[in-house]
Amino acid sequence: MEDLSVYLEPTYFIDSDSEYIKNLAQKITQNAKNKKKKAIKIFYWTRDTIYYDPYESFASRKSWYKASNTAKRGKGWCVQKAVVLTALGRALGIPSRLHFADIRNYKISEKQKNIMHTDVFIYHGFTELFMDGKWVKLTPAFNKELCIKFSLPIVEFDGTNDAILSAYTLNGEKYIEYLADRGPEIDLPFKRIFKAFFEYYV
Repeated sequence: MEDLSVYLEPTYFIDSDSEYIKNLAQKITQNAKNKKKKAIKIFYWTRDTIYYDPYESFASRKSWYKASNTAKRGKGWCVQKAVVLTALGRALGIPSRLHFADIRNYKISEKQKNIMHTDVFIYHGFTELFMDGKWVKLTPAFNKELCIKFSLPIVEFDGTNDAILSAYTLNGEKYIEYLADRGPEIDLPFKRIFKAFFEYYV
């Protein structure tokens, strides 16, 4: 049987032991009566309260990737938001980990595509929570306001099933294609990610 205890421990990035994260987790879930409802609460808080900012990905300062710092700033890209959700989960005693994949976003903005010279995002990050005997995938990257603005599918979480980015837009056009699975991680592989960014994008 898998040892889940490692997915409850704090790390430098997933600072679930910080007073800020512990207090935040309790505040978000104060009216939730069970683990399922708590998981739903922290997912929606991370999705919508932390505004998605893809340009945060160009910041390579380690401190900007700590869950507490991202939560305080109120903005971040997929990896930073996944770190926050993972930290909130651990602070509540829910085994939580990061997971990474390479994806193609067919609806990337022209501005961002011109900067990246591609529509492929390597090391797209999301969170996995261990719920009812299984790992559940959660992608809190795009806040609801952003999805409505650009007519994109909103990721919803029912506390039981995976909640990841959709393959198609609301009108049936291609949206997200998962290209490669990089697997789960106990902690944020910061150096590996930015080494890959430099090799792939630069």
